[in-house]
Amino acid sequence: MRKLIRGGRGQEEIAGFAIIIIVVAVILVVFLSFSLRKPSQDIQSYQADSFVQSFLAYTTECSKTYETDYLSIRQLIEACSNNEICLDERDSCEVLNLTSQNIIKESWNIQEGSFIKGYNLDITYSGKTILSLKEGNMTNNYKSSIQSLPDRIDIKFRVYN
Repeated sequence: MRKLIRGGRGQEEIAGFAIIIIVVAVILVVFLSFSLRKPSQDIQSYQADSFVQSFLAYTTECSKTYETDYLSIRQLIEACSNNEICLDERDSCEVLNLTSQNIIKESWNIQEGSFIKGYNLDITYSGKTILSLKEGNMTNNYKSSIQSLPDRIDIKFRVYN
């Protein structure tokens, strides 16, 4: 009878040890999943920088001298700061505003259920605000791109997620 009691006690110790091993393994798996998960925010930051570069190079529908001499957004910012009028009699600031809104809405989906919750675009020329666009929910989690160009143009763009 003594041998049967000892055998039962050994099985209890092995079962306890197995439970401890399982608990430790689960904790390690959870810890590894959090530590190895790469934040998607790095991609957001890269996308914000790329967006601003592409945005500045976008060709608008405003021309100053002849019909096919269309200005880029970068050139349109300068034209707007000088209160210039496009060849088709539209105000350059109005064209900048409408074009910027269309580009952002096509590039950043902020509808309900989207990963992107909002955006904020501020453009200044020599310290004077030329354009400020905001839409959506401004959360504490964002990625931004700040560009200071040699011709006194500063662009601050934030994408909120």
